This record gives sequence, structure tokens and C-alpha cells, in this order.
Amino acid sequence: MDDGQQQQGGWNTQTNQQDMGWGQFDYSQPQQPQQPAGNDYYQQNQQQYQQPQNNYYGGQMFMPNTGTGVLPNPAADGEDYENEPPLLEELGINFSHIKEKTIAVLNPTGSATVEVIADQDLAGPLVFCLLFGAALLLHGKLSFGFIYGVGGLGCVGIYALMNLMATDEKNISFTCTASVLGYCLLPMALLSIVTAVLSFKGIVGYLISSLAVLWCSSASSKLFVIALSMDHQRLLVAYPCVLLYSVFALLAIF
Repeated sequence: MDDGQQQQGGWNTQTNQQDMGWGQFDYSQPQQPQQPAGNDYYQQNQQQYQQPQNNYYGGQMFMPNTGTGVLPNPAADGEDYENEPPLLEELGINFSHIKEKTIAVLNPTGSATVEVIADQDLAGPLVFCLLFGAALLLHGKLSFGFIYGVGGLGCVGIYALMNLMATDEKNISFTCTASVLGYCLLPMALLSIVTAVLSFKGIVGYLISSLAVLWCSSASSKLFVIALSMDHQRLLVAYPCVLLYSVFALLAIF
């Protein structure tokens, strides 16, 4: 019985040693890397892409061009990109003209050149119209529709009158008319800001509003006279401007 148990124990020990031999690995001997099945296909494709494709692209795939090809000329379309004007100038926004026009409106004795007046800039008038409407919001009145409606009809009427009164050699465009009338709305916007704090429903308020109307009309007529060379017709030019800015004054007061 003891001999049988010893033989069985020895056989189990030998079996366990053989089983443990399966997990042993000899790292001392160099191992040959296993090649995947599709390695030959990958090498063939790599050699194919390393060959130059055409005359324009002489480099390898995912590699920058070495300059052997002919690059397109950026000036081939006839555009001079180095001397290209700024973006704001292309959009018609000239800050020097805006400043000169604004100073000419605020200064009753000031003047402006014909080139500045003829600039069809609508950025400044849009800002002053928004300022006038924002000042009316302080009164609790939402009058943007009235501002743009009255302003549009006034621009159409004064544009027709100016072209009828001007000589054959001189004329004015609609956008230039709108630009001049919009810039001259600045005193009325300042009046609307003051009326948000003080009440102008009295004789003093009416007098101040009348001065603001005369200020706007004088500035606009001055610019129209300079642009159209109508030195002896300034009063006739100022009359329709007075009617237009009186409507804006009524919006500011009441």
C-alpha cells in the first residue's frame, strides 16, 4: 500500500512538472518576428506611393513637396493683394470723413470739402438715428418706426428738390442726401437726451427745441450748398430741412 501511494505520488509530481513546462519560455535565444499575412501587400503599396505621381507633386505621401513642381502664382488673376485697401475702406467706412462731417455739423461756422460731403457714408447716420431712438426709449416711447419712416420720406423729398434746384452740371445721389440728413440729426439726438431728464413742455422748452431745429437745418443746408454750389439759395434749401427736423423735434418733446 505504501509503495503504491509513493508510485502514485511520484507520477503526480512528474505530471505537474510536465504541465509547468508548457508555461516556460527561454528568453536567451533570439526570436524571429512573425510576419503578418498581409505584409507583402503593404510593402508593395508603400513602394508604389513612394514613386512620384506627376510633375506637380514630386514628394512622397504625407511628406512636404521639395519644390520640384510648379506652384501656382497668387497674382496670376491680376489682383494686387499687397496693396489691397483695408476692409473698412472697401465697405465705405472712412473714419476721417466721419469725424470731419461730425465736426462740420457741431460747428455752425465750420465747413467741409466737397469730397467729404460726396462720401456716401451711412454708418454715421445709422448710429445717430439709433442714438435718437435710444434717447426716446428713456421717455418710454418706442419710435424707431416713426424715425425711419419720416426720415425715409424726408430723404426722398429733399433728394428730388435738390436735384431740381441744382444746375445741370451738379447733382446729388440719394445715398449722399440720406448721409447729410442723418449726420445733421445729431443735435436733435442731443436734444432728445436732455428732454429725458428735463421737461420741455413750456415756453423755454419750445425755444430750445426751435434752436435745435435751426441748428440741424443750418448744418444740412450748409452741406447741400457746398456740394451743389448753390451759394445764393441757402434759405431755399434750409426751408424743407426746417420742416423735416420739426417733425423730429415734436417726437422728442411730446
